[in-house]
Amino acid sequence: MAYDDLRDFIKALEKAGELKRISVEISPVLEITEIVDRVCKRSQGGPALLFEKVKGHSMPVLINALGSRRRMEIALEVNGYKEIADRVTELLDFKSPQGFIEKIKMLPKLAELGRFFPKIVRSGACKEIIQKDNFSLFDLPVLKCWPDDGGRFITLPMVFSRNPITGKRNCGMYRMQVLDEKTTAMHWQLHKHGASHFREHSKRSKDPMPVAVAIGSDPITTFAATLPLPDDLDEMLFAGFLRSSPVEMVKCETNDLEVPASAEIVLEGYVDPNDMRTEGPFGDHTGFYTPREPYPAFHVTAITRRRDPIYSTIVVGRPPMEDCYMGEAIEHIFLPLFQRQFPEVVDMHMPFEGIFHNLMIISIRKSYPGHARKIMNAVWSLGQAMFTKCIVVVDEHVPVRDPGYVLWYALNNIDPERDIQFTMGPIDVLDHASRLFGYGSKMGIDATRKTASEGFTRDWPDQIEMSEEIKKLVDSKWSDLRL
Repeated sequence: MAYDDLRDFIKALEKAGELKRISVEISPVLEITEIVDRVCKRSQGGPALLFEKVKGHSMPVLINALGSRRRMEIALEVNGYKEIADRVTELLDFKSPQGFIEKIKMLPKLAELGRFFPKIVRSGACKEIIQKDNFSLFDLPVLKCWPDDGGRFITLPMVFSRNPITGKRNCGMYRMQVLDEKTTAMHWQLHKHGASHFREHSKRSKDPMPVAVAIGSDPITTFAATLPLPDDLDEMLFAGFLRSSPVEMVKCETNDLEVPASAEIVLEGYVDPNDMRTEGPFGDHTGFYTPREPYPAFHVTAITRRRDPIYSTIVVGRPPMEDCYMGEAIEHIFLPLFQRQFPEVVDMHMPFEGIFHNLMIISIRKSYPGHARKIMNAVWSLGQAMFTKCIVVVDEHVPVRDPGYVLWYALNNIDPERDIQFTMGPIDVLDHASRLFGYGSKMGIDATRKTASEGFTRDWPDQIEMSEEIKKLVDSKWSDLRL
């Protein structure tokens, strides 16, 4: 049964021993970050933290709620990511019914899919308090995370906009620097769907573009805002699929967008094509500060909220941090989609140290010369995966989540000049090392076993492995050895 809201999830975390309540008064300026950073660096990500006394504010702050594999599994209500991956695979296995009988057989499954569509309701908990005049963003316990940050940043928002061409909804997660009582910057990067909506709107109109921001919802709905879904695939629909229950949505008070009815806080407003502001610096998930850049201003026209809202947020920085575990879940959930397009892919992994876009390790069933390079170029053509700076392709038996094994295997198998490929293309705008903003070079490493068809004429040695017979024999004597 899906969680009704953030509070329902908090209860589940507490029941599982995954939540620590902090009753000591703590400042939202730097102090919470230092505490959270120490906790995140613990084995398995430490506990979720609920700061009940935040200096200068009445709202409690929830953080690190998704900062471990166990808590991600609790959020997704599974015992392992494979359960979600299997559901995605089953969804992908649908075939278009050819005849009448096949169509009849498909009806129950199609009806099941239909129940995941967002459900529009008349009102919700996010409407308990409606403020259209006397409100201030300074009332929210927004964190200043790192010493050189340009200000306080909302870091876990669900940002809703609408495609001005198709009218379809998008929900993304873009940091928002609080500029004054009723204004923030909207950091939707060049390649994000929100930025695309803004560009298309600006071509067609000089009028403001409606935007709504929800903070704090059931964990899957919040998580959905981070997913690398294709353009115009509704994140709220996919959230409904993941939670096996539709997301209830309610219309805003001052614009025509819908937001999750269970949200703790909703900021309604607009971005103005004529109003760009300087945003940053910001201590980002790269572990470095991203510099000041111009981004559109988000003007808040109303705040709606619960009577006693909980402010949900996240701190990013040098990994491991909470976002690493969110990225790990995405990796597992979307692997079946990747394998559907490229059946030769056995597994893939993005190590935490690669911060999502710096390193991808892929194992394949190699079938022909140049197969590894085909996969590299395929990745560089896919959505958010196009930003991947380094790709290492290995053979099918290599455990991609074992960094020591991967390094040993790759370094033994490559002739650098022959097996390393460079190319130019789009780069994540947060990459401070790229030669230009959003544009630079990428590297692919073919660490697979080379064949004669690829021009390798020497003998390729076998790996050293003990025989299974001896392994079993030693297993039988192991306890007697007392080692």
